[in-house]
Amino acid sequence: MAKQIPLRQCVGCREFKDKKELIRVVRTPEDTFELDTTGKKNGRGAYICKNPQCLALAEKNKGLERSFKTNLSKEIYANLTKEFDVIEE
Repeated sequence: MAKQIPLRQCVGCREFKDKKELIRVVRTPEDTFELDTTGKKNGRGAYICKNPQCLALAEKNKGLERSFKTNLSKEIYANLTKEFDVIEE
């Protein structure tokens, strides 16, 4: 029997991809939002593609707001974009 590959949907482009191809955005129990490259941090998670365009798309179509059932400020998106830039390097 073949091992099943876990699929997750990107909140930006809404495409289903292999879990390993995506980055997890996590809402920690302290109500902060951060990128989780390990996929093991505590908290509610949503997945996004590894390109910054998907983060911009998620901001535009309110994908993260839907996933976390809360409003996200511009600062949260700015922080996530900065974290993205660090990972890209």
